[in-house]
Amino acid sequence: MIRVILPLHLQTLAGCPREVQVNAGDVVSQRTVLDALEERFPMLRGTIRDHETLDRRPRVRFFVETKDVSNMDPAIDLPDSIKEGREPFRIVGAVAGG
Repeated sequence: MIRVILPLHLQTLAGCPREVQVNAGDVVSQRTVLDALEERFPMLRGTIRDHETLDRRPRVRFFVETKDVSNMDPAIDLPDSIKEGREPFRIVGAVAGG
């Protein structure tokens, strides 16, 4: 099972705890993790990725271990630490101010 950490606004929308677990299948990538997350919590569809293109929303970032992987190819395999559940896949809402 893949551990996913959600920001507060997505937790509230999904009615779930901060950390959830999903089964991403045999290939674990950003795409398969997000597919599994949206399948488990359909109300999140369109909030993290665009409905049609499945591109990441501009104000959402993804972190693996301590690395921002938001702009990486979403089909690239994630590290073993994510696959084995030692580290979570983090979804973070970008902070803007002025």
